[in-house]
Amino acid sequence: MARLHGGGRCKGQSMAWRSIADLVSHSGEVALLGAPMEAGSVTPGRCDLAPATLRRTLKRFSTYDVETGAELDLALADLGDVPVQGLMPADGYEPIRSAASEAVAGHGLTLLIGGNNAVTRPAAHALGVPIERVGLITLDAHFDLRETDQGLLNGNPIRALLEDGLPGRNICQVGLAPFANTRKMHDDAKAAGIGVYAIGACLERGIVAVLEEALARLSHTEAVMIDFDIDVIDRSQCPGAPGARPGGMPVRMFFEAARFLGAHEQVRLADLTEFDPSLDVGEITALTAGRWVCEMLAGFAQRAP
Repeated sequence: MARLHGGGRCKGQSMAWRSIADLVSHSGEVALLGAPMEAGSVTPGRCDLAPATLRRTLKRFSTYDVETGAELDLALADLGDVPVQGLMPADGYEPIRSAASEAVAGHGLTLLIGGNNAVTRPAAHALGVPIERVGLITLDAHFDLRETDQGLLNGNPIRALLEDGLPGRNICQVGLAPFANTRKMHDDAKAAGIGVYAIGACLERGIVAVLEEALARLSHTEAVMIDFDIDVIDRSQCPGAPGARPGGMPVRMFFEAARFLGAHEQVRLADLTEFDPSLDVGEITALTAGRWVCEMLAGFAQRAP
């Protein structure tokens, strides 16, 4: 089935509004799976509201991209939500891993909607290959390398994955913010062999150049997942992300990254985390999350059939 239609309108073709929500079905090439985990957050909030908010927001986006003249024509399988509300990350690990693993096995791309960043750890274990052959790229203002001695939190999924056996050389962290991390975290990341790209590098070089380098670093892995922590975006453009900072990634760059990575054949799963609808202003962050889905789908549609 064609997944992108070029510009132009066929004779008799309907001019009715067709939204991204109209692509949702019981089956499809791309899976949408919610993981509304809010417990275990360093800063308490309502990230559990994000999956339902995003689904409602999809009605606001059409399937037509005016910049490319392309029409999205693919099916988006909504697999519902994993029942993890109120569960701590340790207890939510297996339900998320199991549901995400099933989604990945049956679809070309899985979009996992958190929930807080603790969902990234079980997602990385769901790609169908041993953890030492998984590649991980994070777009995040933070290293997420807090110690695990106080338990699993949204602030330590990368530390937990290193302890699980994910090699540091299999990880690239993109968009890290100044004055939002510690020296020890930075030193630990470098010592582990993690590829570190601060926000300044993204702004200077362009996000595609940075991501091309990151993917090249991960070329030895068998499957790649992307953690899109929405707090990587500049706070003025993303009020519904409690961890976002002034001077972060421009939202246009965030969308560019989503489309680029969605098109990459090795990317099997992408999560979207740390969106707290209770903090949103004027639906800015909700619409950002919805547009992220559009960009991921547009990228996936560019893959060879």
